[in-house]
Amino acid sequence: MLHLIERLIPAPVHRAILPWAHRIRRRWRRFRRVQLQGVSVILRDEAGRVLLLRHSYGAPVWALAGGGLSASENPAEGARREVREELGIEITELTLLDELNEVISGSPHRAYIFSALCQGTPKPDMREILEAKFFAPDDLPDNISALTQRRLALVPSQQ
Repeated sequence: MLHLIERLIPAPVHRAILPWAHRIRRRWRRFRRVQLQGVSVILRDEAGRVLLLRHSYGAPVWALAGGGLSASENPAEGARREVREELGIEITELTLLDELNEVISGSPHRAYIFSALCQGTPKPDMREILEAKFFAPDDLPDNISALTQRRLALVPSQQ
């Protein structure tokens, strides 16, 4: 249902609404404090570069692909879905790196952190994701979110 609604809303309008929706969602999470689940995917290309994204909402920082899981969604399938929705690509070599219990927006959050190989050229959806760019692991930008920095630290050095 949500995807149908998204298709009916023009991308510029959707982008304009997302920052407001993000703020409301953060406040709702602080109020409710319900257990959430999500995935983050550390995507890389054949050259070993890491793909970072800029969102149309939240702080203007580089982040990883990912998002929330429904209550019954398998984390690996959720990771594949998020990458497909945000970037229009498929992934291979999906590997679970860790499961973290943390607090995000005042709510307990279980994060499944994956590593994967990109198949194809990432194309930001221009709704949630405005930019996607590959960076060499030793030449990452300075403005990476703290959450992303913690997740990148989970990658074994040989990847």
